[in-house]
Amino acid sequence: MMVAAAHPAEPIDEAYVRSLAAPGKSVLVIEYYDGQGEVVDRKGYASASGYKVSSATEFRVDADTSLRLFGIEPCQGDLVNRREDYAGTCVDFASRELSVLLKSPKVVFCRAFLSEQNRPVQDVTCYAYYHFPGSLDSIDMLEEQLVSIGAHRITKKTDGSSARPDLVEAEKIGRQGSGMWADPRVQRQ
Repeated sequence: MMVAAAHPAEPIDEAYVRSLAAPGKSVLVIEYYDGQGEVVDRKGYASASGYKVSSATEFRVDADTSLRLFGIEPCQGDLVNRREDYAGTCVDFASRELSVLLKSPKVVFCRAFLSEQNRPVQDVTCYAYYHFPGSLDSIDMLEEQLVSIGAHRITKKTDGSSARPDLVEAEKIGRQGSGMWADPRVQRQ
């Protein structure tokens, strides 16, 4: 799997991510990388109530910090998806789906460049660890999940190329009629 050039390309250590889980809390860890791809700092947070969505691509960590999922965006305007019983704005749909993914992870593990560390809104790539004994034990990239279900699409760079080449396959899945792609108006955007 390729990861966007703007973010560290090493695969995540799933055993490490699982080891961060704490009973009764949702743990969030941000690793900050230098230009050589080395981890140079980490910040950790724990919440009994989880992390709240503040926009279609952002969620709050604390009073001073929000994390923005890098390289994805909602569609523009309104959408209708009869199968999902949704009619409303693209932004509300994308926010709703991000809220669902942030509702029950044991761990949210994010990566960012060191230059993001002290910014109030930090561009990140995040993974969520979900564990429900006997039924689910997975670690999923949030951006990949959101794009593959059609809640978000990949943003384009100013030259028209994909901001997240690593998500192209996920967007192909979403474009088969999931989420926003069920609306022909969105397909024409």
